[in-house]
Amino acid sequence: MSTRILLVEDESAIADMVCFHLKKADYQCQAAVDAAAADQLLKQQVPDLILLDWMLPDESGYFYARRLRQDKFTKEIPIIMLTARTDERDKINALESAADDYVTKPFSPKELLARIKAVLRRASPHRNAEQIEFNGVVLDPQAHRLVFEGTNLKVGPTEFRLLHFFLTHTDRAFSREQLLNHVWGRDAYVEERTVDVHIRRLRKVLQPMGLDRYIETVHGVGYRFVALEKV
Repeated sequence: MSTRILLVEDESAIADMVCFHLKKADYQCQAAVDAAAADQLLKQQVPDLILLDWMLPDESGYFYARRLRQDKFTKEIPIIMLTARTDERDKINALESAADDYVTKPFSPKELLARIKAVLRRASPHRNAEQIEFNGVVLDPQAHRLVFEGTNLKVGPTEFRLLHFFLTHTDRAFSREQLLNHVWGRDAYVEERTVDVHIRRLRKVLQPMGLDRYIETVHGVGYRFVALEKV
């Protein structure tokens, strides 16, 4: 079965162009003109990825992405934001809205397909990997689940991969570029600032358990996950 992609875009010319190239690349494409139409399609079938326009007629993509992340049926679907905004703050807002990546309009079909491929790859569970336990938290790569004392924690696919990498590479400092290469992939079209956004989101997930402090900022280098108990 081919990968299913939901495109939420109100500009028909862009929607037609994107769906044409997605189908040409052997993806299934369903298009919705606004958030309400997207909700109806999501009730019928859960896609493997959502392409979400920032400016929608009924609800901004920013708030819609946040709403999708709060729904148990859609919280783990990777989201790529399509935005005409080029300011750095707007790009960061796109990521902080719970999107996994963003593409700035106008974009080439080749770039979009590369982004889709990269996001789908890092959203896939780690096959044939064992569970990892750390201070009461259990990370299950095969089930793509993060559990603390029997409770499933809400965590995005990129934050999940980032935590998995940290837990398998403890007590080592990694630059943002190294983290991008290991977690996002060498062919990912992602800026280094993106790492900071996902680190903040991962710390927020771990904060209620007091485990956010194990992710240390190494000034002038990047980040490090400390395995030893702090005193």
